[in-house]
Amino acid sequence: MSERLLSTQALEDDQSLEGTLRPQRLRDYIGQPRMKESLRVCIEAASRRGEALDHAIFYGPPGLGKTTISHVIANEMGGTIRSTSGLVLTHAGDLAAILANLQPRDVLFIDEIHRLPPAVEEALYPAMEDFQIDLVIGQGPSMRTMKLDLPPFTLIGATTRAGSLTSPLRERFGLVYRLDFYSPEELQLIVIRTAGLLGVEIKPEAAAEIAGRSRGTPRIANRLIRRARDFAQVEAEGILTQEVARDALTWLGIDEAGFDEMDRKILLTIIKKFKGGPVGVEAIAAAVQEEKVTIEDVYEPYLIQSGYLDRTARGRQVTDLTRKHFGESSPFFLDPN
Repeated sequence: MSERLLSTQALEDDQSLEGTLRPQRLRDYIGQPRMKESLRVCIEAASRRGEALDHAIFYGPPGLGKTTISHVIANEMGGTIRSTSGLVLTHAGDLAAILANLQPRDVLFIDEIHRLPPAVEEALYPAMEDFQIDLVIGQGPSMRTMKLDLPPFTLIGATTRAGSLTSPLRERFGLVYRLDFYSPEELQLIVIRTAGLLGVEIKPEAAAEIAGRSRGTPRIANRLIRRARDFAQVEAEGILTQEVARDALTWLGIDEAGFDEMDRKILLTIIKKFKGGPVGVEAIAAAVQEEKVTIEDVYEPYLIQSGYLDRTARGRQVTDLTRKHFGESSPFFLDPN
């Protein structure tokens, strides 16, 4: 699962390039217009006052740019970003070590912040409210606590599960933003920008073709343009036209709806084996030989969000959009048996 091309999670080969492709300033950040405008005003106001930006939290599905916007904010505020994860901060001392090294206007970015252990979360409260942290010195009878003053900094939290945040933590953020899926037009601009950074010649129609199959997610769009680049260099003298982009995406097994082989297998299994549903997810999992939790957490979200699958009280069922997509003339029509 970790190597699925359409995964919204960062794959191993994404890590080396995401930093290069990441925009550095707010003006270069594509998409999320309401969030951008709000941040522009808040950042400018904080800068004029000589203060740190209010603590901010970004939530939404993976791959939409939560880490990217955190780096942009650090650059706009003239500070350095220190990144960590809720899974890494297992003790309050881990947090104290990071906070003690912050400089004024720095950004502390905590990914998957809902995973913070209770003890670490409680230690974070005075740091967020009063820019102070309690340190424990010594052990046994000689143990004592002292308060360490911290420079004004901005805590940025990112989470894919906003509902898992505790109320005390959520209420301490002054700025709360949900990142939405990107439109095809926004993704087209991202594809063109990425192609330029990679030195790939791409036609606008080819960028639109790739954007339309990127499932509303910039991370997937950037991944597809890299794979299409490889295809074009071998098969089309390095130039990405619309025809070459279509051939590259077909080569990758991605159809017009942005489905890969397992997406199609799930939907076609429901159509052919279960007459379109409704059918329980356990039966689907057994039929496609995939774990139930994987279907629920990895495949279903996009199929439901894009209107190809309904989840009802009686089970899963395909929609008219699905039946139209899988006409017999579809080049990807296959028999799940």
